Amino acid sequence: MSVAEASPVTVSERAAKRIAAILSKEPEGAMLRVAVEGGGCSGFQYKFDIVTEREDDDLVLDANGYSVLVDSVSVDYMAGSVIDFSDELIGAAFKIENPNATAACGCGTSFSL
Repeated sequence: MSVAEASPVTVSERAAKRIAAILSKEPEGAMLRVAVEGGGCSGFQYKFDIVTEREDDDLVLDANGYSVLVDSVSVDYMAGSVIDFSDELIGAAFKIENPNATAACGCGTSFSL
């Protein structure tokens, strides 16, 4: 069993509600793709896209009836993570609570392993 299978990525209830609100305004079949890519001030950063097609090896998560996709490479970096949504006075944003990250930048969108 791989690390990703032992500790899948999950979506918090707050994030699921926000994802449903966003995708309900998109064309039918729209899904949220979350990926890890090189960049940012700490080495890796999260990327969020709205897509209409999925890959065969995507991890598919349910968010109040809508799909969240994580590609197989990103799952390895995100194993055990929780996709959350924070709505605070200073702003609203998706946050990823990643137990694999050893450091993160101040804005919370990039991390290192």
